[in-house]
Amino acid sequence: MSNIPTAHNGAKQGDFAKTVLMPGDPLRAKYIAETYLESPRQVTAVRNMFGYTGTYHGKEISIMGAGMGMPSIGIYSYELFNFYDVDNIIRIGSAGALQDHIKLMDVVIGMGACTDSNYAYQYGLPGTFAPIADYELMSRAIKAAKEQGTNVVVGNVLSSDVFYNQYEKVNDLWRDMGVLAVEMEAAALYMNAAKAKKRALCMLTISDHLYRGEALSAEDRQLGFGKMMEVALELA
Repeated sequence: MSNIPTAHNGAKQGDFAKTVLMPGDPLRAKYIAETYLESPRQVTAVRNMFGYTGTYHGKEISIMGAGMGMPSIGIYSYELFNFYDVDNIIRIGSAGALQDHIKLMDVVIGMGACTDSNYAYQYGLPGTFAPIADYELMSRAIKAAKEQGTNVVVGNVLSSDVFYNQYEKVNDLWRDMGVLAVEMEAAALYMNAAKAKKRALCMLTISDHLYRGEALSAEDRQLGFGKMMEVALELA
């Protein structure tokens, strides 16, 4: 019996390309598909989590929303890797900066993803697993960003389960360990990729700085995110 369609994804076998870009917001997935892809077609809309497939510079590529948090991207990326034969998933999202040298609209690439999540518990490992990006995807993304003229910073990010944290000093602890920025999905994506023997990368545009009180305007977000999208599309 086929595993697809699933309760979360209405696509059929062959509807997804080998490479899928995953923004958190399904409406951003729609925007990317309609703005950048040639002949995009919608392949799923279950729970309004939109997915599209088309071509970019002649190469087939898919875009699909991931939702917010590790449980959400954990479900969608698991199904793409294990049921839809996707080889590469590139998360394109936003993050809050922790370090002083990081500026608004910088692109942070998560070489590794620290986490306060218990996501790895399911694997029964006799220790702590370190979720990391695929090196080949990461090196190509760094090269493309630099050629584009975008300031790119590479290192550890934090994938947190908690947005409104009751412990007010929590960011100070991660900042002191050199973690670059906070987001909510990369660690689960990297773990799913490792288990499925597939490849994943997390690219993040800095939308706010948690220590300087700075934040992008809506117009700046569109410009900054566009640069990141173009880099990610080149990885297909």
